[in-house]
Amino acid sequence: MKLILTQEVAGLGGPGDIVEVKDGYGRNYLIPRGEGIRWTRGGEKTVESIKAARKARAVRDQAHAEEIKGKLEGAQVALKVRAGEGGRLFGAVTAADIADALSEAAGESIDKRTVVLGNPIKSLGAHAVSVKLHDDVTAQATLNVVQA
Repeated sequence: MKLILTQEVAGLGGPGDIVEVKDGYGRNYLIPRGEGIRWTRGGEKTVESIKAARKARAVRDQAHAEEIKGKLEGAQVALKVRAGEGGRLFGAVTAADIADALSEAAGESIDKRTVVLGNPIKSLGAHAVSVKLHDDVTAQATLNVVQA
């Protein structure tokens, strides 16, 4: 099955890429989650619009990504959340929350889709967060989750 990716999919490709996947993976996973759409001959316009939007959101170049990486890795980022006794959160910290906190710390706009979380953050304390700023540049930031 041929698909046009609408979002970054780890190990598969980025927005606007045309990929060949197994029928079940595309039909049951990628399409329902909005990460891909079926490829058609008229889909070339869709690919161009997705790539144009990606370019507008992307960091300008690798040097700019390195500059942002330096700001993120040197900053102490604190995020205040509601928590109960024992340090358990009510819910979890989302990628959008992390992106907002990192944007404030870096002074640059960081897209929530670039934040890579291994497991959801559900407790207070320091957590390591990866941010994919550019194809070749990934920043490791420390996020300190504190009780509000």
